[in-house]
Amino acid sequence: MDTYRVAQVAVPSGPFSLVEREVPRPGPGHVRLAVEACGICHSDDFFVSGGMPGVRFPLVPGHEVAGRIEELGEGAGGSDWNVGDRVTVGWFGGSCGHCTPCRQGDFIVCDTLKVPGWAYDGGFAETMIAPVDALARIPEALKATDAGPMACAGVTTYNGLRRSAARPGDLVAVLGIGGLGHLGVQYAAAMGFETVAIARGPEKAEFAERLGAHHYVDSTGSRSVAESLQSLGGAKVVLATAGNSDAIAATVDGLTHRGELVVIGATSEPLGISPVQLIMRGRTVSGHPSGTAQDVQDTMAFSALHGIRPVVETLPLSEAGEAYQRMLSGSARFRMVLTTA
Repeated sequence: MDTYRVAQVAVPSGPFSLVEREVPRPGPGHVRLAVEACGICHSDDFFVSGGMPGVRFPLVPGHEVAGRIEELGEGAGGSDWNVGDRVTVGWFGGSCGHCTPCRQGDFIVCDTLKVPGWAYDGGFAETMIAPVDALARIPEALKATDAGPMACAGVTTYNGLRRSAARPGDLVAVLGIGGLGHLGVQYAAAMGFETVAIARGPEKAEFAERLGAHHYVDSTGSRSVAESLQSLGGAKVVLATAGNSDAIAATVDGLTHRGELVVIGATSEPLGISPVQLIMRGRTVSGHPSGTAQDVQDTMAFSALHGIRPVVETLPLSEAGEAYQRMLSGSARFRMVLTTA
């Protein structure tokens, strides 16, 4: 009997354990992947903690998966996919195809979006089954440890910027330069925006400059974030990657007229924004989800073209618990990635 290993949690917020399972066969429209790398995202904790409805235990999380196709289920090949193809599976793990958003072509907000680690076992494993519509092809220029984080952190920041109101030459601020923001700064600069990085402490200015930021705002400085942005002319877009509602709200008055706050940093705390702040200057606030498999593929192609890579720390699958705790504590620089080699 062929077996493979998974890192699973048996109960909500429980410890990770390494367990062997029998290798499954992919059903119709699905593929089996040999997982090579899987990033650890803060949103994995929604599932590990049991905080999302319908989560089942034991649970295998992981939605920043990079690997190779090792078996095709019935109808999964067609003319597009072959055994050995390098692919990712991200937050978009497949859609139903028949709800109203899907019928409108807006698959990432499918009513029953199939997020790996929620709808089915994720990538904290040596093997994984995924629907074929979740697959994005990895460019040869990207390593598996680079491609995995692109399937969630990368596509969320890239899509959030390219679908925003900003145009090349506009002032764009990225709030936070952590797991999401360090990619957001790179994308903003590569897209031709005058890029502002916002973070806590003067010591991060040099790193922000290395990422491509033209300006750095220390949110702990004597001048408010909004004042600092207005001194630069006002931001057309603020991409809020930090999951801190107070920090997000503090950027609103730094937006120019018709400016847009794009929120991608997840938190359950309400935003302290008054209607007057929006109405008088015609500002807008939007929440941005991740992106489809095609969006992930676009993200990786853009990243390969412009030399954009995530900053990652890697640990083997057997040390999933330690890697997960580094992510939770905020000590990772900047994405933790599990490897199966």
